[in-house]
Amino acid sequence: MNVPSDRIIIFDTTLRDGEQCPGATLNVDEKLAIARQLARLGVDVIEAGFAYASPGDFEAVERIAQTVGTEDGPVICSLARAISADIKAAAEALKPAKHARIHTFISTSDIHLEYQLKKSRSQVLAIAEEMVAYAKSFVDDVEFSPMDAARSDPQFLYQVLERAIAVGAKTINIPDTVGYLTPSEFGDMIRGIRENVPNVDQAIISVHGHNDLGLAVACFLEAVKNGARQLECTINGIGERAGNAALEELVMALHVRRRYFNPFLGRPATSETPLTQINTQEIYKTSRLVSNLTGMLVQPNKAIVGANAFAHESGIHQDGMLKNKQTYEIMDAQSIGLTSNQIILGKHSGRNAFRTRLKELGFDLSDHELNKAFLRFKELADKKKEVTDWDLESIANDEVQRVPELFKLEMVQVSCGDHAHPTATVSLRTPEGDELIDAATGTGPVDAVYKAINRLINVPNQLIEFSVQSVTAGIDAIGEVTIRLKYGDRIFSGHSANTDIIVASAQAYINALNRLYTALQPAENATDDIEVVSTQGQV
Repeated sequence: MNVPSDRIIIFDTTLRDGEQCPGATLNVDEKLAIARQLARLGVDVIEAGFAYASPGDFEAVERIAQTVGTEDGPVICSLARAISADIKAAAEALKPAKHARIHTFISTSDIHLEYQLKKSRSQVLAIAEEMVAYAKSFVDDVEFSPMDAARSDPQFLYQVLERAIAVGAKTINIPDTVGYLTPSEFGDMIRGIRENVPNVDQAIISVHGHNDLGLAVACFLEAVKNGARQLECTINGIGERAGNAALEELVMALHVRRRYFNPFLGRPATSETPLTQINTQEIYKTSRLVSNLTGMLVQPNKAIVGANAFAHESGIHQDGMLKNKQTYEIMDAQSIGLTSNQIILGKHSGRNAFRTRLKELGFDLSDHELNKAFLRFKELADKKKEVTDWDLESIANDEVQRVPELFKLEMVQVSCGDHAHPTATVSLRTPEGDELIDAATGTGPVDAVYKAINRLINVPNQLIEFSVQSVTAGIDAIGEVTIRLKYGDRIFSGHSANTDIIVASAQAYINALNRLYTALQPAENATDDIEVVSTQGQV
């Protein structure tokens, strides 16, 4: 990938590191939906997964490479440990991509070498050199990461990077794996690499960092000032532990403050040329899609994409906004695609108009998904006076992220009140086609519904999160329900949307239980040559 030195490469790892966030597991179709949206967003590189980790990850990387890795599309990347089997699996999965990258890594900090790898510095140096060269035999675009670089001895780090570049690494990624550094320290580390790695000008310097101290975005911006030209980030900042640097925050910081950053990239301060290739008007839509599919809700006060990011309650602020938006806003909500709701379709609209509008919103549904979504749209149009783009997005997202309907909700009915015992009757269809009906009481209607469902499905689980939010304002708004279940040490999420939050709650619970039930079944697509490996603590 030939990239001018005066712009920033956006490397999105939502589908790899982001998916490592507890409870954020995605199936192949969901990953593909996110990958398509990331391409529309304009990211330069999509890290589609860790091909060797599991058959599911291999399939996801391969399908994204086939579908999104087009000639004019982004680079498709797969992570691989500095192990030949990992690299070979990555290369195989990436074959369909027009622009493919293998991202290989090995630890370089003494604490990792002693306790995790149990290898000497000389052994790590030899492995890094050999495995980068091996990856280079499959693809021209190789990225190398010295894991836990932030806590590595600088002199050893320089030596490893020099060797990796010498054998063909075009990108060297510097990870703060544990989110330990302050911004000035991160900047110093990047500057030290530029000054002490003799062949560093032959590679792009990338950065990857976790948000354990809430400093990831600040660290990356300091790295940019000191020569980093690729930023590895995730949508909504999801990822291991406290997450990764948030793509939307980095992009908008560079967009809003480009006059400040321009000189660091060799541009005139007054240049209005964007510093990234991101289509900022796709940011909000991408955030919503990732939030819905992963079940990871965005906090209201989250920068850029939170519900309150462009809200003003203070009288002084409101007065200033009415006179001039710039008094209390440094960016326009429309710049991230957050536009006022418009009535686009109504109950008399046809299927073709519905499909066309969904495509305009970025959804490419299969015929089956479209038919189900259209029926739901018609039902909604009969209930609501105003059907907005947000409503349509909610319906489309609900269809895109559906899991196989092993157990299908046929009917839910509740009775409750301030002087009544909340009671729920639930009817389910089993995978074999049998209908099961049961009733239960609970502390409230949702509790009663979940108890009735548990009696029917009988899979032990612990409900650890239940959240409801409205898609739009108004008493007739669609309610989106997201739940998370725990089974052993695994977490499964479920999501659904409906104007009736009891129905949405029941369906979300069924979705999560279907994921759990599927995970408990023997794997049908396991292969002898792809070993399931732990991805904990990568880069």
